[in-house]
Amino acid sequence: MGQKIHPIGFRLGVTQEHKSRWFADASQYPQLLQEDHTIRKYIQKNLSNAGISDVRIERKADQIDLEVLTARPGVVVGRGGAGIDSLRQGLQKELGSNRQIRINVVEVSRVDADATLIAENIAAQLEKRVSFRRVVRQAITRAQKAGIEGIKIQVSGRLNGAEIARTEWTREGRVPLHTLRADIDYAYCTALTIYGILGVKVWVFKGEIIPGQEETPAPNTRAPKSRRTPRRQKYDDRSSDT
Repeated sequence: MGQKIHPIGFRLGVTQEHKSRWFADASQYPQLLQEDHTIRKYIQKNLSNAGISDVRIERKADQIDLEVLTARPGVVVGRGGAGIDSLRQGLQKELGSNRQIRINVVEVSRVDADATLIAENIAAQLEKRVSFRRVVRQAITRAQKAGIEGIKIQVSGRLNGAEIARTEWTREGRVPLHTLRADIDYAYCTALTIYGILGVKVWVFKGEIIPGQEETPAPNTRAPKSRRTPRRQKYDDRSSDT
């Protein structure tokens, strides 16, 4: 099952969080869901050169809070915050409302370990007719230097302009898709070439997340110390009296 299901949806509530966090009545739910899709589509289209990794949305009454994860925060913010102001006005016009929109820009700490940015970079190189094997090899090398534990990249379509479409994938390290506690980042992207569309899929394994792994050994390590300390103090006191 782990090989077929979406890696992020499979781990929601375990190691992954929902990208949209809000509650609504049944009558308003379809409209708000469509607004979330419109917001993400608008940001991806107008900030295509900013390296957008993810857009997280929260709603509070008449306010929308956006958290934009990007590799180039300077492009999003603009000079003196002009970029954020224009983005806010564009979103309000796209949604057709004057609701308050707060935008928080967060820089991606490890660009070469982000699945979305890796997939977009590979797709951009493939559109420039670079050999897919060279692009995949370079992406894996940069990801390993970023400190990940495993990566898998799959490219499908008319590779290098071949007559028959095929699928090729490369994996380095461990990518445990069946393990729920595995922190796996996944992304899918398409490359528009003169021979057709190429699909790019990227899985990045960043390590295992075990809840409470730091708290369990604490009682065992503290108990012996608390028992030994009073004995040593008593022994020292006796030696000083003599």
